[in-house]
Amino acid sequence: MIFSLSVPFRVFRAIRGSSGGAVRARKATHVIPSLVATLFACAQIQAQTPSLKDAFAGAFKIGAALNVNQFSGVDARGAALVKAQFNTISPENVLKWEVVHPRPGVYDFTQSDRFVAFGEANGMFIVGHTLVWHSQVPRWVFQDSAGKPLTRDALLARMRDHIQTVVGRYKGRIKGWDVVNEALNEDGTLRHSPWQTIIGDDYIEKAFEFAHEADPSAELYYNDYNLEFPAKRAGVVALVRKLKREGITITAVGSQTHDKLAFPTPARLDSTITALAATGVKVNVTELDVDVLPSVTQNRTADVGLSVRANSSVNPYPDSLPAAVQQQLAKRYADIFRVLLAHRGTVDRVTFWGVGDGDSWLNNWPVRGRTSYPLLFDRADQPKPAFDAVIRVARPPHA
Repeated sequence: MIFSLSVPFRVFRAIRGSSGGAVRARKATHVIPSLVATLFACAQIQAQTPSLKDAFAGAFKIGAALNVNQFSGVDARGAALVKAQFNTISPENVLKWEVVHPRPGVYDFTQSDRFVAFGEANGMFIVGHTLVWHSQVPRWVFQDSAGKPLTRDALLARMRDHIQTVVGRYKGRIKGWDVVNEALNEDGTLRHSPWQTIIGDDYIEKAFEFAHEADPSAELYYNDYNLEFPAKRAGVVALVRKLKREGITITAVGSQTHDKLAFPTPARLDSTITALAATGVKVNVTELDVDVLPSVTQNRTADVGLSVRANSSVNPYPDSLPAAVQQQLAKRYADIFRVLLAHRGTVDRVTFWGVGDGDSWLNNWPVRGRTSYPLLFDRADQPKPAFDAVIRVARPPHA
């Protein structure tokens, strides 16, 4: 059964947002006691809700990517949900280069320190995302003081300084790092990013070497999307095998798993995990969500820089998700988790990209302003039918 806090929270917002006056004040004094009682009752209900981390204990860790409001306490409701449901966390943005290292010689750990402190206070496995990526990196990183492209040696030195500083600050505290993110094209070849263009193909090896030097005990990951497509998957397999041949530490491949209602099929997900695991590393599902909205581009990218203009027909559920689609989403998530459970021991972590639907990047990608429903919790942070379906996979009725 699914319970909702949406009604009392709407009442609370109405009281808080009122302009004052004796009549409103008198009404509020009558409403607040019943509101508090209702919230208390709802809190008790939430405490009785099964947790994902308990349901999948012994199979794999369950996590979510957090925004600043959730780990800083601004979104107290979201923070409470994270504590109740997850045992591993990743940061959406606060450890990306543009945030933590915005200017030459200037590091800002204000938000990342809060993120790590939140994880430590709640006994969570903390993941760092991400050290080397072609996106969300300031232009100065690749340029000298005159604005000209750096030399190979100069960029390697800059990369090493960044990795040593960031990883070194959280040595022994952040347990795993997305060292290199999205380095491959869809055909499995190396993306011609500034890292590759200036340093060469071995920039990936260097990044892993620098990270291992900074914290020899940390797990190190390569992370990418669309690994369900054979060409890109083959490229990742070749990359991991190359790293291992060269004696470079790599713990797992992160498969982002930004899915659709009908793709990839369970069989394709199964074969992807099998192929990645055959390289001798673990497999992490790192950015799980299921997009229920119509596709607006033939581009298979998950590139955050993609922006598409479209009409209102691509936002079919602006107010709520129809019950029939809720059930499709529930079945889809159940199918995904059946495959993941079949690979327990190989799959080490499953992380959702966001906590509730209102937090999801898919509300603005690739079309801004769409209302998306890709996660297990709704905009009031209440469990959806998909949550119930996933719990049933972990705890079948006959068990």
